[in-house]
Amino acid sequence: MIRYEVRSAIAQILLDNPPVNGITDDLLDALMERLREAGADPGVRAIVIGSAVPGRFCGGLDLAKFRESSPSDVHRIVNKLYFQLFELQSSLPKPVIAAVTGAVRGGGMSLAITCDMIVAAENSTFGYPELEIGLLPSIHYHHLPRIIGRYRAFDLLFTGRVFDTRAAIDLGLVGRSVPAAEVLSHAHELAEVFANKSPELIRMGKLAFYRAIDQGYRVGASTAVDLVSAVFGTEDCAEGLAAFVEKREPRWGQP
Repeated sequence: MIRYEVRSAIAQILLDNPPVNGITDDLLDALMERLREAGADPGVRAIVIGSAVPGRFCGGLDLAKFRESSPSDVHRIVNKLYFQLFELQSSLPKPVIAAVTGAVRGGGMSLAITCDMIVAAENSTFGYPELEIGLLPSIHYHHLPRIIGRYRAFDLLFTGRVFDTRAAIDLGLVGRSVPAAEVLSHAHELAEVFANKSPELIRMGKLAFYRAIDQGYRVGASTAVDLVSAVFGTEDCAEGLAAFVEKREPRWGQP
């Protein structure tokens, strides 16, 4: 599920869970294990997270498995995605760069925003489709309005429309845009810039940076986890997930 290698003081972590890098409990565990390994390795100065699956960074939760989870499983998985992954990444004393290629949806957006920077392919696409499949993008209710403004955030989160990298740049959701073939190499070049700086100053600076921007993220993440867990028990969630897996239109509010 995860490919890991260290080259020239840079740890590269590639998601490898075809066909869309669907997020599962096991994938999150493997990702966090590798992040901890890179964080503890004195030879690593920066970390790049990308995808080994062509045309996909991360399509979000593996819905076929997610719909069969127990309520306690749902709470655990979402807590890892919304809270534990952010806590781990923000506490790492090394910069983490998301190298985004292809489609990024739902939980994939959550994964990308835990990183310190996002470098995206010019042809990447983004979106929050949760309402279409019986879920809520609840963690994004917390941070997205602060990044792009209340009304544009409501637009993206409640329409579920897909938008491209140019729009993501304009909205402030992506830091850099490069041709698709250059995403990983550009992320590595950026990682080298960080790797050549003082490790201690990077550590102290990143700690101060996250203290400054936290703005209640931990409380918001806890609320978001509880909200998704509550939604999971509704009939419309069951219908939305079933419709997605069965490749049909959902029948909302019908017996």
